[in-house]
Amino acid sequence: MRGVTKTFGSVIANDRIDLDIRQGEILSLLGENGSGKTTLMNMLSGIYFPDSGEITVRGQPVTIRSPKDAFDLGIGMIHQHFKLVDVLTASENIVLGLKEKGRLNLREVSARVREICGKYGFSIDPDKKIYDMSVSEKQTVEIVKVLYRGADILILDEPTAVLTPQETDRLFDVLRNMRKDGKSIVIITHKLHEVMAISDRVAVLRKGVFVGEVSTSETDPQKLTDMMVGHAVTLNINRPLVEPRPLRLEVKDLTVLTPEGVRALDQVSFQAFGGEILGVAGISGSGQKELLEAIAGLQTAQPGSHVIYHPPTPDEAIAGAHVPVAPDGEELLGKNPRQIHRIGVSMAFVPEDRLGMGLVGSMGMADNMMLKTYRSGRGPLLNRKPPRALAEKVKQELDVLTPSINTPVRRLSGGNVQKVLVGREIAQEPSVLMTAYAVRGLDINTSYTIYNLLTEEKKKGVAVIFVGEDLDVLLELCDRILVLCAGHVNGIVDGRTATKEEVGLMMTNLRKEAAGV
Repeated sequence: MRGVTKTFGSVIANDRIDLDIRQGEILSLLGENGSGKTTLMNMLSGIYFPDSGEITVRGQPVTIRSPKDAFDLGIGMIHQHFKLVDVLTASENIVLGLKEKGRLNLREVSARVREICGKYGFSIDPDKKIYDMSVSEKQTVEIVKVLYRGADILILDEPTAVLTPQETDRLFDVLRNMRKDGKSIVIITHKLHEVMAISDRVAVLRKGVFVGEVSTSETDPQKLTDMMVGHAVTLNINRPLVEPRPLRLEVKDLTVLTPEGVRALDQVSFQAFGGEILGVAGISGSGQKELLEAIAGLQTAQPGSHVIYHPPTPDEAIAGAHVPVAPDGEELLGKNPRQIHRIGVSMAFVPEDRLGMGLVGSMGMADNMMLKTYRSGRGPLLNRKPPRALAEKVKQELDVLTPSINTPVRRLSGGNVQKVLVGREIAQEPSVLMTAYAVRGLDINTSYTIYNLLTEEKKKGVAVIFVGEDLDVLLELCDRILVLCAGHVNGIVDGRTATKEEVGLMMTNLRKEAAGV
Protein backbone atom coordinates (compact mmCIF):
# COMPACT_ATOMS: atom_id res chain seq x y z
CA MET A 1 0.00 0.00 0.00
CA ARG A 2 1.46 3.38 -1.02
CA GLY A 3 0.08 6.79 -0.05
CA VAL A 4 -3.30 5.31 0.88
CA THR A 5 -5.71 7.93 2.25
CA LYS A 6 -9.29 7.61 3.50
CA THR A 7 -11.47 10.37 4.94
CA PHE A 8 -14.94 10.39 6.47
CA GLY A 9 -16.21 13.95 6.23
CA SER A 10 -13.67 16.14 8.02
CA VAL A 11 -12.05 13.16 9.80
CA ILE A 12 -8.89 11.76 8.18
CA ALA A 13 -8.92 8.07 9.11
CA ASN A 14 -5.80 7.18 7.09
CA ASP A 15 -3.32 9.81 5.92
CA ARG A 16 -0.98 8.74 3.07
CA ILE A 17 -0.09 5.40 4.62
CA ASP A 18 2.65 3.15 3.25
CA LEU A 19 2.52 -0.49 4.35
CA ASP A 20 4.15 -3.68 3.13
CA ILE A 21 2.80 -7.19 3.73
CA ARG A 22 5.30 -9.93 2.98
CA GLN A 23 4.83 -13.56 2.05
CA GLY A 24 5.29 -16.10 4.84
CA GLU A 25 5.16 -13.68 7.76
CA ILE A 26 2.81 -12.60 10.55
CA LEU A 27 2.46 -8.83 10.76
CA SER A 28 0.88 -7.19 13.82
CA LEU A 29 -0.92 -3.90 13.23
CA LEU A 30 -0.93 -1.76 16.38
CA GLY A 31 -2.44 1.60 17.25
CA GLU A 32 -4.73 3.43 19.64
CA ASN A 33 -8.48 3.61 19.13
CA GLY A 34 -9.27 5.74 16.11
CA SER A 35 -5.75 5.34 14.70
CA GLY A 36 -7.17 3.84 11.49
CA LYS A 37 -6.08 0.18 11.72
CA THR A 38 -9.41 -1.44 10.82
CA THR A 39 -10.16 1.24 8.20
CA LEU A 40 -6.83 0.50 6.49
CA MET A 41 -7.49 -3.24 6.42
CA ASN A 42 -11.09 -2.66 5.28
CA MET A 43 -9.67 -1.00 2.16
CA LEU A 44 -7.48 -4.02 1.53
CA SER A 45 -10.45 -6.38 1.94
CA GLY A 46 -12.85 -4.37 -0.24
CA ILE A 47 -15.15 -2.92 2.46
CA TYR A 48 -13.99 0.67 1.80
CA PHE A 49 -12.48 2.24 -1.31
CA PRO A 50 -9.45 4.53 -0.80
CA ASP A 51 -9.72 8.23 -1.68
CA SER A 52 -6.18 8.17 -3.05
CA GLY A 53 -3.09 6.00 -3.13
CA GLU A 54 -2.07 2.75 -4.76
CA ILE A 55 -2.34 -0.91 -3.80
CA THR A 56 -0.17 -3.51 -5.51
CA VAL A 57 -0.46 -7.27 -5.05
CA ARG A 58 2.54 -9.39 -6.10
CA GLY A 59 3.96 -6.34 -7.85
CA GLN A 60 0.85 -5.60 -9.93
CA PRO A 61 -1.31 -2.47 -9.35
CA VAL A 62 -4.86 -3.51 -8.44
CA THR A 63 -8.27 -1.94 -7.83
CA ILE A 64 -10.27 -3.43 -4.94
CA ARG A 65 -13.88 -2.27 -5.08
CA SER A 66 -15.57 -5.12 -3.21
CA PRO A 67 -14.82 -8.16 -1.02
CA LYS A 68 -15.20 -10.26 -4.19
CA ASP A 69 -12.35 -8.32 -5.80
CA ALA A 70 -10.28 -8.94 -2.68
CA PHE A 71 -11.01 -12.68 -2.74
CA ASP A 72 -10.10 -12.84 -6.44
CA LEU A 73 -6.71 -11.40 -5.42
CA GLY A 74 -6.33 -13.90 -2.57
CA ILE A 75 -7.16 -11.48 0.26
CA GLY A 76 -9.61 -12.45 3.02
CA MET A 77 -10.55 -10.74 6.29
CA ILE A 78 -11.86 -12.35 9.47
CA HIS A 79 -13.81 -9.63 11.25
CA GLN A 80 -14.08 -9.19 15.02
CA HIS A 81 -17.84 -9.80 14.82
CA PHE A 82 -18.44 -13.01 12.91
CA LYS A 83 -20.50 -13.00 9.70
CA LEU A 84 -22.15 -16.42 10.00
CA VAL A 85 -25.69 -17.76 9.60
CA ASP A 86 -26.54 -19.57 12.85
CA VAL A 87 -29.02 -22.09 11.43
CA LEU A 88 -26.61 -23.36 8.74
CA THR A 89 -23.79 -25.87 9.18
CA ALA A 90 -20.10 -25.00 8.98
CA SER A 91 -19.88 -26.34 5.39
CA GLU A 92 -22.98 -24.42 4.31
CA ASN A 93 -21.56 -21.18 5.74
CA ILE A 94 -18.18 -21.78 4.12
CA VAL A 95 -19.65 -22.28 0.64
CA LEU A 96 -22.40 -19.64 1.01
CA GLY A 97 -22.27 -17.09 -1.80
CA LEU A 98 -19.86 -19.04 -3.97
CA LYS A 99 -20.76 -19.91 -7.54
CA GLU A 100 -19.85 -23.57 -7.76
CA LYS A 101 -19.76 -25.34 -11.11
CA GLY A 102 -22.70 -27.65 -11.56
CA ARG A 103 -24.88 -28.76 -8.69
CA LEU A 104 -23.73 -28.05 -5.14
CA ASN A 105 -22.34 -31.18 -3.50
CA LEU A 106 -22.12 -30.63 0.25
CA ARG A 107 -20.32 -33.95 0.70
CA GLU A 108 -17.48 -32.68 -1.51
CA VAL A 109 -17.50 -29.35 0.38
CA SER A 110 -17.18 -31.19 3.71
CA ALA A 111 -14.31 -33.28 2.35
CA ARG A 112 -12.50 -30.13 1.19
CA VAL A 113 -13.10 -28.49 4.58
CA ARG A 114 -11.64 -31.54 6.36
CA GLU A 115 -8.64 -31.41 4.01
CA ILE A 116 -7.98 -27.74 4.91
CA CYS A 117 -8.43 -28.49 8.63
CA GLY A 118 -5.99 -31.40 8.46
CA LYS A 119 -3.40 -29.33 6.60
CA TYR A 120 -3.26 -26.49 9.13
CA GLY A 121 -4.32 -28.18 12.37
CA PHE A 122 -7.89 -26.93 12.74
CA SER A 123 -10.43 -28.98 14.66
CA ILE A 124 -14.00 -28.59 13.39
CA ASP A 125 -16.99 -30.69 12.37
CA PRO A 126 -18.15 -29.49 8.90
CA ASP A 127 -21.69 -30.75 9.56
CA LYS A 128 -22.17 -29.00 12.91
CA LYS A 129 -24.67 -26.14 13.14
CA ILE A 130 -23.23 -22.72 13.97
CA TYR A 131 -25.64 -22.23 16.91
CA ASP A 132 -24.14 -25.33 18.56
CA MET A 133 -20.57 -24.02 18.29
CA SER A 134 -18.28 -22.32 20.80
CA VAL A 135 -16.75 -18.94 19.96
CA SER A 136 -13.42 -20.52 18.95
CA GLU A 137 -15.23 -22.96 16.63
CA LYS A 138 -17.07 -20.07 14.96
CA GLN A 139 -13.79 -18.27 14.47
CA THR A 140 -12.33 -21.43 12.93
CA VAL A 141 -15.23 -21.51 10.44
CA GLU A 142 -14.48 -17.90 9.48
CA ILE A 143 -10.80 -18.69 8.88
CA VAL A 144 -11.55 -21.87 6.92
CA LYS A 145 -14.10 -19.88 4.89
CA VAL A 146 -11.43 -17.51 3.55
CA LEU A 147 -8.95 -20.36 3.02
CA TYR A 148 -11.62 -22.27 1.07
CA ARG A 149 -11.90 -19.25 -1.22
CA GLY A 150 -8.15 -19.41 -1.89
CA ALA A 151 -6.90 -16.58 0.33
CA ASP A 152 -3.11 -16.18 0.61
CA ILE A 153 -3.32 -12.96 2.63
CA LEU A 154 -5.41 -13.28 5.79
CA ILE A 155 -6.40 -10.31 7.98
CA LEU A 156 -7.64 -11.09 11.50
CA ASP A 157 -9.29 -8.29 13.50
CA GLU A 158 -8.86 -8.86 17.28
CA PRO A 159 -8.78 -12.66 16.82
CA THR A 160 -8.21 -13.55 20.49
CA ALA A 161 -10.73 -11.12 22.04
CA VAL A 162 -13.05 -13.84 23.34
CA LEU A 163 -10.76 -16.89 23.48
CA THR A 164 -9.41 -18.72 26.53
CA PRO A 165 -5.60 -19.01 26.88
CA GLN A 166 -5.76 -22.60 25.66
CA GLU A 167 -7.84 -21.62 22.61
CA THR A 168 -5.44 -18.74 21.90
CA ASP A 169 -2.47 -21.13 21.98
CA ARG A 170 -4.23 -23.45 19.54
CA LEU A 171 -5.02 -20.54 17.20
CA PHE A 172 -1.39 -19.42 17.29
CA ASP A 173 -0.22 -22.94 16.42
CA VAL A 174 -2.53 -22.87 13.39
CA LEU A 175 -1.28 -19.42 12.34
CA ARG A 176 2.32 -20.66 12.55
CA ASN A 177 1.42 -23.61 10.32
CA MET A 178 -0.15 -21.20 7.83
CA ARG A 179 2.98 -19.05 7.90
CA LYS A 180 5.10 -22.14 7.11
CA ASP A 181 2.82 -22.75 4.13
CA GLY A 182 3.68 -19.29 2.75
CA LYS A 183 0.52 -17.46 3.84
CA SER A 184 0.71 -13.78 4.77
CA ILE A 185 -1.14 -12.96 7.98
CA VAL A 186 -2.05 -9.55 9.44
CA ILE A 187 -3.31 -9.39 13.03
CA ILE A 188 -5.03 -6.29 14.41
CA THR A 189 -4.71 -6.55 18.17
CA HIS A 190 -4.27 -4.60 21.41
CA LYS A 191 -2.63 -7.41 23.39
CA LEU A 192 1.07 -6.67 23.41
CA HIS A 193 2.13 -9.99 24.94
CA GLU A 194 0.44 -11.74 22.00
CA VAL A 195 2.20 -9.44 19.54
CA MET A 196 5.51 -10.53 21.06
CA ALA A 197 4.50 -14.21 21.00
CA ILE A 198 3.21 -14.60 17.44
CA SER A 199 4.35 -11.84 15.07
CA ASP A 200 7.49 -11.41 12.99
CA ARG A 201 7.06 -7.68 12.41
CA VAL A 202 5.00 -4.87 13.94
CA ALA A 203 3.58 -1.82 12.13
CA VAL A 204 2.29 1.07 14.25
CA LEU A 205 -0.35 3.68 13.37
CA ARG A 206 -1.05 6.83 15.39
CA LYS A 207 -4.01 9.10 14.63
CA GLY A 208 -4.26 7.89 11.05
CA VAL A 209 -0.55 8.25 10.31
CA PHE A 210 2.01 5.46 9.81
CA VAL A 211 4.54 5.86 12.64
CA GLY A 212 6.92 3.08 11.69
CA GLU A 213 7.62 -0.62 11.74
CA VAL A 214 9.99 -2.80 13.74
CA SER A 215 11.03 -6.44 13.90
CA THR A 216 9.37 -8.12 16.88
CA SER A 217 12.68 -9.60 17.98
CA GLU A 218 14.12 -6.08 18.32
CA THR A 219 11.40 -4.50 20.46
CA ASP A 220 9.42 -4.94 23.69
CA PRO A 221 5.92 -4.00 24.95
CA GLN A 222 7.13 -0.74 26.50
CA LYS A 223 8.73 0.50 23.27
CA LEU A 224 5.66 -0.45 21.25
CA THR A 225 3.36 1.39 23.65
CA ASP A 226 5.53 4.49 23.47
CA MET A 227 5.35 4.34 19.64
CA MET A 228 1.55 3.99 19.73
CA VAL A 229 0.96 6.84 22.14
CA GLY A 230 3.82 9.15 21.21
CA HIS A 231 5.20 9.43 24.74
CA ALA A 232 6.27 7.19 27.60
CA VAL A 233 3.43 5.26 29.26
CA THR A 234 3.52 3.28 32.50
CA LEU A 235 2.24 -0.27 31.96
CA ASN A 236 1.58 -1.19 35.56
CA ILE A 237 -1.79 -1.91 37.15
CA ASN A 238 -1.86 -0.78 40.74
CA ARG A 239 -3.65 -3.25 43.05
CA PRO A 240 -3.83 -1.78 46.57
CA LEU A 241 -5.27 -3.80 49.44
CA VAL A 242 -8.21 -1.81 50.83
CA GLU A 243 -9.39 -2.20 54.43
CA PRO A 244 -12.07 -2.63 55.65
CA ARG A 245 -13.99 -4.55 52.99
CA PRO A 246 -17.67 -4.56 54.03
CA LEU A 247 -20.16 -6.95 52.43
CA ARG A 248 -22.01 -5.05 49.73
CA LEU A 249 -23.74 -7.64 47.54
CA GLU A 250 -24.80 -11.20 48.31
CA VAL A 251 -25.94 -13.53 45.52
CA LYS A 252 -27.58 -16.79 46.59
CA ASP A 253 -28.67 -19.69 44.35
CA LEU A 254 -29.21 -17.37 41.38
CA THR A 255 -30.83 -19.29 38.52
CA VAL A 256 -31.73 -17.63 35.20
CA LEU A 257 -33.31 -19.27 32.16
CA THR A 258 -32.86 -18.17 28.55
CA PRO A 259 -36.01 -17.52 26.45
CA GLU A 260 -35.57 -21.08 25.13
CA GLY A 261 -35.67 -22.48 28.66
CA VAL A 262 -31.95 -23.29 28.92
CA ARG A 263 -30.26 -22.56 32.28
CA ALA A 264 -27.93 -19.63 31.59
CA LEU A 265 -27.12 -19.50 35.33
CA ASP A 266 -27.53 -22.48 37.65
CA GLN A 267 -27.59 -21.77 41.40
CA VAL A 268 -24.80 -19.20 41.32
CA SER A 269 -23.71 -17.97 44.77
CA PHE A 270 -20.99 -15.47 45.76
CA GLN A 271 -20.36 -12.30 47.73
CA ALA A 272 -19.01 -8.95 46.54
CA PHE A 273 -17.31 -6.64 49.01
CA GLY A 274 -16.77 -2.90 49.04
CA GLY A 275 -13.13 -2.00 48.49
CA GLU A 276 -12.40 -4.91 46.15
CA ILE A 277 -12.57 -5.74 42.47
CA LEU A 278 -14.24 -9.10 41.89
CA GLY A 279 -13.31 -10.42 38.47
CA VAL A 280 -15.60 -12.73 36.51
CA ALA A 281 -13.84 -15.09 34.10
CA GLY A 282 -15.37 -17.52 31.65
CA ILE A 283 -15.50 -18.31 27.96
CA SER A 284 -18.07 -16.30 26.04
CA GLY A 285 -21.63 -17.41 26.78
CA SER A 286 -20.95 -18.89 30.21
CA GLY A 287 -23.59 -16.69 31.87
CA GLN A 288 -21.64 -13.46 32.43
CA LYS A 289 -24.22 -11.32 30.64
CA GLU A 290 -27.17 -12.88 32.47
CA LEU A 291 -25.40 -12.54 35.83
CA LEU A 292 -24.91 -8.78 35.58
CA GLU A 293 -28.33 -8.17 34.04
CA ALA A 294 -30.09 -10.17 36.77
CA ILE A 295 -28.35 -8.13 39.47
CA ALA A 296 -29.23 -4.89 37.63
CA GLY A 297 -32.92 -5.85 37.40
CA LEU A 298 -32.91 -6.53 33.67
CA GLN A 299 -33.36 -10.33 33.81
CA THR A 300 -36.01 -12.41 35.55
CA ALA A 301 -34.57 -14.96 37.99
CA GLN A 302 -36.16 -18.26 39.01
CA PRO A 303 -37.89 -18.73 42.40
CA GLY A 304 -35.42 -19.40 45.19
CA SER A 305 -32.86 -16.96 43.77
CA HIS A 306 -31.68 -14.01 45.87
CA VAL A 307 -29.63 -10.87 45.24
CA ILE A 308 -29.29 -8.95 48.52
CA TYR A 309 -27.79 -5.48 48.66
CA HIS A 310 -26.18 -4.47 51.96
CA PRO A 311 -26.16 -0.68 52.33
CA PRO A 312 -23.19 1.33 53.60
CA THR A 313 -23.32 2.19 57.27
CA PRO A 314 -23.33 5.92 58.12
CA ASP A 315 -19.60 5.80 58.91
CA GLU A 316 -18.73 4.27 55.51
CA ALA A 317 -17.94 7.28 53.40
CA ILE A 318 -19.08 6.42 49.89
CA ALA A 319 -19.89 9.50 47.92
CA GLY A 320 -23.38 9.34 46.49
CA ALA A 321 -24.47 6.27 48.51
CA HIS A 322 -28.03 6.82 49.70
CA VAL A 323 -29.29 4.99 52.76
CA PRO A 324 -33.08 4.54 52.62
CA VAL A 325 -32.35 0.81 52.15
CA ALA A 326 -33.36 -1.71 54.83
CA PRO A 327 -30.41 -1.89 57.28
CA ASP A 328 -30.21 -5.70 57.21
CA GLY A 329 -30.11 -5.78 53.39
CA GLU A 330 -32.53 -5.27 50.53
CA GLU A 331 -33.71 -7.96 48.11
CA LEU A 332 -33.13 -6.65 44.57
CA LEU A 333 -34.74 -9.47 42.60
CA GLY A 334 -38.21 -8.57 41.41
CA LYS A 335 -37.33 -4.89 41.12
CA ASN A 336 -36.61 -3.10 37.85
CA PRO A 337 -33.70 -0.64 37.52
CA ARG A 338 -35.86 2.39 38.36
CA GLN A 339 -37.23 0.72 41.52
CA ILE A 340 -33.71 -0.30 42.54
CA HIS A 341 -32.60 3.32 42.21
CA ARG A 342 -35.69 4.63 44.01
CA ILE A 343 -35.03 2.59 47.17
CA GLY A 344 -31.58 4.13 47.36
CA VAL A 345 -29.32 1.51 45.81
CA SER A 346 -26.56 3.34 43.95
CA MET A 347 -25.61 0.96 41.16
CA ALA A 348 -23.80 1.58 37.87
CA PHE A 349 -23.76 -0.89 34.98
CA VAL A 350 -21.58 -0.90 31.86
CA PRO A 351 -23.32 -3.53 29.66
CA GLU A 352 -21.72 -5.66 26.97
CA ASP A 353 -24.00 -4.18 24.29
CA ARG A 354 -22.73 -0.59 24.07
CA LEU A 355 -25.21 0.92 21.62
CA GLY A 356 -28.07 -1.53 22.05
CA MET A 357 -28.37 -1.19 25.82
CA GLY A 358 -25.80 1.30 27.11
CA LEU A 359 -26.17 4.35 24.89
CA VAL A 360 -28.57 5.82 22.33
CA GLY A 361 -26.64 5.92 19.07
CA SER A 362 -28.57 8.84 17.55
CA MET A 363 -27.85 11.07 20.57
CA GLY A 364 -24.65 12.98 21.29
CA MET A 365 -22.50 12.64 24.40
CA ALA A 366 -24.34 15.36 26.30
CA ASP A 367 -27.79 13.84 25.79
CA ASN A 368 -26.51 10.36 26.69
CA MET A 369 -25.16 11.78 29.95
CA MET A 370 -28.60 13.28 30.62
CA LEU A 371 -30.28 9.86 30.36
CA LYS A 372 -29.01 9.06 33.86
CA THR A 373 -30.06 12.35 35.49
CA TYR A 374 -33.14 13.79 33.79
CA ARG A 375 -35.55 12.38 36.43
CA SER A 376 -33.78 14.31 39.18
CA GLY A 377 -34.79 17.66 37.69
CA ARG A 378 -37.69 19.72 38.98
CA GLY A 379 -40.42 21.00 36.69
CA PRO A 380 -41.06 20.22 33.03
CA LEU A 381 -37.86 21.84 31.71
CA LEU A 382 -34.54 19.98 31.63
CA ASN A 383 -31.34 21.57 32.89
CA ARG A 384 -28.80 20.75 30.19
CA LYS A 385 -25.81 22.40 31.87
CA PRO A 386 -24.76 19.52 34.21
CA PRO A 387 -24.84 16.79 31.51
CA ARG A 388 -22.98 19.05 29.09
CA ALA A 389 -20.34 19.73 31.72
CA LEU A 390 -20.05 16.00 32.42
CA ALA A 391 -19.74 15.25 28.70
CA GLU A 392 -16.91 17.77 28.37
CA LYS A 393 -15.20 16.28 31.43
CA VAL A 394 -15.41 12.70 30.09
CA LYS A 395 -14.27 13.86 26.64
CA GLN A 396 -11.21 15.54 28.13
CA GLU A 397 -10.23 12.99 30.80
CA LEU A 398 -10.71 9.89 28.60
CA ASP A 399 -9.57 11.61 25.39
CA VAL A 400 -12.77 10.81 23.47
CA LEU A 401 -12.22 11.52 19.76
CA THR A 402 -15.39 13.25 18.57
CA PRO A 403 -15.98 16.42 16.52
CA SER A 404 -18.43 17.66 19.17
CA ILE A 405 -20.24 16.48 22.31
CA ASN A 406 -23.42 16.76 20.20
CA THR A 407 -22.17 14.38 17.47
CA PRO A 408 -24.28 11.17 17.49
CA VAL A 409 -22.25 8.53 19.33
CA ARG A 410 -22.97 5.93 16.63
CA ARG A 411 -20.55 7.87 14.41
CA LEU A 412 -17.69 7.30 16.86
CA SER A 413 -15.32 4.35 16.76
CA GLY A 414 -16.12 1.40 19.05
CA GLY A 415 -13.39 2.33 21.48
CA ASN A 416 -14.61 5.92 21.81
CA VAL A 417 -18.19 4.74 22.36
CA GLN A 418 -16.90 2.58 25.21
CA LYS A 419 -15.09 5.56 26.76
CA VAL A 420 -18.34 7.57 26.78
CA LEU A 421 -20.23 4.72 28.46
CA VAL A 422 -17.61 3.94 31.12
CA GLY A 423 -17.08 7.63 31.88
CA ARG A 424 -20.80 8.22 32.37
CA GLU A 425 -21.30 5.26 34.70
CA ILE A 426 -18.29 6.01 36.90
CA ALA A 427 -19.45 9.63 37.19
CA GLN A 428 -22.62 8.41 38.98
CA GLU A 429 -20.54 7.75 42.15
CA PRO A 430 -22.03 4.28 42.71
CA SER A 431 -21.60 1.93 45.66
CA VAL A 432 -21.74 -1.07 43.26
CA LEU A 433 -20.14 -0.77 39.83
CA MET A 434 -20.59 -3.61 37.32
CA THR A 435 -18.72 -3.65 34.03
CA ALA A 436 -18.98 -6.14 31.17
CA TYR A 437 -15.87 -6.08 28.98
CA ALA A 438 -15.09 -2.48 29.94
CA VAL A 439 -11.94 -2.33 27.80
CA ARG A 440 -13.07 -4.41 24.80
CA GLY A 441 -11.82 -2.64 21.70
CA LEU A 442 -9.83 -0.06 23.69
CA ASP A 443 -6.17 0.61 22.99
CA ILE A 444 -3.55 -0.15 25.61
CA ASN A 445 -3.24 3.44 26.86
CA THR A 446 -6.98 3.96 27.37
CA SER A 447 -7.33 0.47 28.86
CA TYR A 448 -4.88 1.35 31.60
CA THR A 449 -6.76 4.60 32.20
CA ILE A 450 -9.94 2.53 32.75
CA TYR A 451 -8.11 0.08 35.04
CA ASN A 452 -6.88 2.98 37.15
CA LEU A 453 -10.38 4.50 37.27
CA LEU A 454 -11.79 1.18 38.55
CA THR A 455 -9.02 0.97 41.15
CA GLU A 456 -9.83 4.51 42.30
CA GLU A 457 -13.48 3.48 42.72
CA LYS A 458 -12.36 0.46 44.73
CA LYS A 459 -10.25 2.71 46.99
CA LYS A 460 -13.41 4.75 47.70
CA GLY A 461 -15.08 1.60 49.05
CA VAL A 462 -17.06 0.73 45.91
CA ALA A 463 -17.73 -2.95 45.16
CA VAL A 464 -16.53 -3.43 41.57
CA ILE A 465 -17.60 -6.49 39.55
CA PHE A 466 -15.39 -6.72 36.47
CA VAL A 467 -16.32 -9.18 33.70
CA GLY A 468 -13.21 -9.49 31.55
CA GLU A 469 -11.82 -11.60 28.75
CA ASP A 470 -8.07 -11.00 29.16
CA LEU A 471 -6.83 -13.33 31.90
CA ASP A 472 -3.55 -11.44 32.24
CA VAL A 473 -5.50 -8.32 33.17
CA LEU A 474 -7.89 -10.18 35.50
CA LEU A 475 -4.94 -11.67 37.41
CA GLU A 476 -3.22 -8.30 37.66
CA LEU A 477 -6.25 -6.11 38.45
CA CYS A 478 -8.69 -8.18 40.53
CA ASP A 479 -8.58 -9.12 44.21
CA ARG A 480 -10.65 -12.26 43.64
CA ILE A 481 -11.77 -14.01 40.46
CA LEU A 482 -15.08 -15.86 40.09
CA VAL A 483 -14.85 -18.50 37.33
CA LEU A 484 -18.04 -19.33 35.44
CA CYS A 485 -18.38 -22.41 33.25
CA ALA A 486 -21.65 -23.18 31.45
CA GLY A 487 -23.64 -21.18 34.02
CA HIS A 488 -22.03 -22.78 37.08
CA VAL A 489 -19.51 -21.32 39.51
CA ASN A 490 -16.42 -23.45 38.96
CA GLY A 491 -14.54 -21.74 41.79
CA ILE A 492 -13.40 -18.44 43.26
CA VAL A 493 -9.63 -17.85 43.35
CA ASP A 494 -7.33 -15.23 44.84
CA GLY A 495 -6.18 -12.87 42.08
CA ARG A 496 -2.79 -12.46 43.73
CA THR A 497 -1.89 -16.16 43.83
CA ALA A 498 -3.85 -17.85 40.99
CA THR A 499 -2.15 -18.71 37.70
CA LYS A 500 -3.37 -18.14 34.17
CA GLU A 501 -3.29 -21.86 33.42
CA GLU A 502 -5.31 -22.69 36.55
CA VAL A 503 -8.06 -20.21 35.66
CA GLY A 504 -8.05 -21.26 32.00
CA LEU A 505 -8.64 -24.90 32.96
CA MET A 506 -11.49 -23.91 35.29
CA MET A 507 -13.09 -21.90 32.47
CA THR A 508 -13.20 -24.97 30.23
CA ASN A 509 -14.53 -27.25 32.98
CA LEU A 510 -11.40 -29.40 32.94
CA ARG A 511 -11.02 -28.73 36.62
CA LYS A 512 -14.12 -29.82 38.49
CA GLU A 513 -13.27 -29.06 42.09
CA ALA A 514 -13.96 -25.51 43.20
CA ALA A 515 -11.08 -23.42 44.42
CA GLY A 516 -11.37 -21.97 47.90
CA VAL A 517 -13.90 -19.17 48.19
